[in-house]
Amino acid sequence: MVALDRAVKSAEKFGLKGPAKRWAAVRDQIHQEACTYGVDHDRGVFVQQFGGKALDAALLRIPLVGFLPPDDPRVIKTMDAIAQELTFDGLVRRYNPDQAPDGLSGDEGAFLICSFWLADNYALIGRRREARTLFERLLALRNDVGLLAEEYDPHARRLLGNFPQAFSHVGLINTAHNLSLHRGPPGHTVGG
Repeated sequence: MVALDRAVKSAEKFGLKGPAKRWAAVRDQIHQEACTYGVDHDRGVFVQQFGGKALDAALLRIPLVGFLPPDDPRVIKTMDAIAQELTFDGLVRRYNPDQAPDGLSGDEGAFLICSFWLADNYALIGRRREARTLFERLLALRNDVGLLAEEYDPHARRLLGNFPQAFSHVGLINTAHNLSLHRGPPGHTVGG
């Protein structure tokens, strides 16, 4: 949906050729279906899959890419649910494998980029103290030369996974930028 939205906006802004009207119609249909079927209406939160109940930290991208504004009640409830249900020791796990089995044995650590996304969400809605606290917690996980891995194991208190991980560093840079501007990421609201 985001790719379609950016293609439509690029075609319009730069006069690029392409079926922008068709792309816009498909984008709008996906948006409408995600807002209808991708929400647990009992809790008012977005979910990992249509008709499901499980959360996924990738849902923190919703306001970051402009799918919905950050002050949408479903966005805030989703962010708060992820902060409550998918964090351990203040860091965000991608999902709960007990609720959304992935077929893999064992447990994963917290995904650092997901934790940066949570900090960005806090910044977007004006919860700057929480954003800064989480950001500082993440900075403290860097190794002696300032590098981060893909994940962090709060039990063993060590970095896990791919190392160094570019996505974790992109998250660090984005969150630092957003906090230094005293606002969250710029919006790319669908249709706007």
